[in-house]
Amino acid sequence: MKYFITAIDTNIGKTVVSAILAKAYNYPYWKPIQSGDLDSSDTMKILNLAPDTECYDESYRLEFPLSPHESARLSKIQICLNEIIVPAEENLIIEGAGGIMVPLNDNNLLIDIAKKANAEIILVIKHYLGSINHTLLSIDYLQRNFYTIKGLIVVGNRLESTERAIKEHTGLDILYNFEHSDVIDQNYIVRQANKLINDIKG
Repeated sequence: MKYFITAIDTNIGKTVVSAILAKAYNYPYWKPIQSGDLDSSDTMKILNLAPDTECYDESYRLEFPLSPHESARLSKIQICLNEIIVPAEENLIIEGAGGIMVPLNDNNLLIDIAKKANAEIILVIKHYLGSINHTLLSIDYLQRNFYTIKGLIVVGNRLESTERAIKEHTGLDILYNFEHSDVIDQNYIVRQANKLINDIKG
C-alpha cells in the first residue's frame, strides 16, 4: 500500500509521522520535492530517525525555503508533474511539502502527486486555534476531488471536543495519536512505532 502523508499546515509533524510509519511497516520512504533546507532535508531526517529505512532520491531539490512553485521560479526551472517518477514499490511512504494545496506550477498542486502514485491519504493534524477549520477545508477538498482518505493522525495532545466536531462533519476517525515529546530521536520513533504495531495487533 502507498500512503501519501500530508497535513493541515506546515510544521505539523509530517516527517516524524513518516518516520514512525516507515519504521512500523518497514516501508521505503520518498519525498518527491524538497524545497529549502537542502543540508538538512526531510530525507536526511528520516535516515537519522529511522536509519534502516530505504529512501529514494527526491525528484526536485529546490534551494529556497518557499512554496515549490516559487522556489522553482527563483531557481529558473519549472516543476513538471510528468517528470516526477513514482518509485516502483508496492508499499511506500510518500511525504508531501506543506499542506495539500501547495502549488507546483500554474496547473498542478502537490496533492496531484498522490493521485499519480495511486496513494491513500493520511492527513496529519495538530490541535490549535483554527485547526478545525484547516482540517475541514483540507478534507472537503480531498473528498470533492475523489481522493481516498485512509484517516487522520493527531500529533501531540488529544482534544476530544475538536476531534468530535471533525468526525461529525467528515465521518473520519483518528487512526493514531503520536504523543508530544520534547525530544524527537530514534528512541521516540521506536516507541511510537511499537505502540502502533501493538495497536494493530490488538
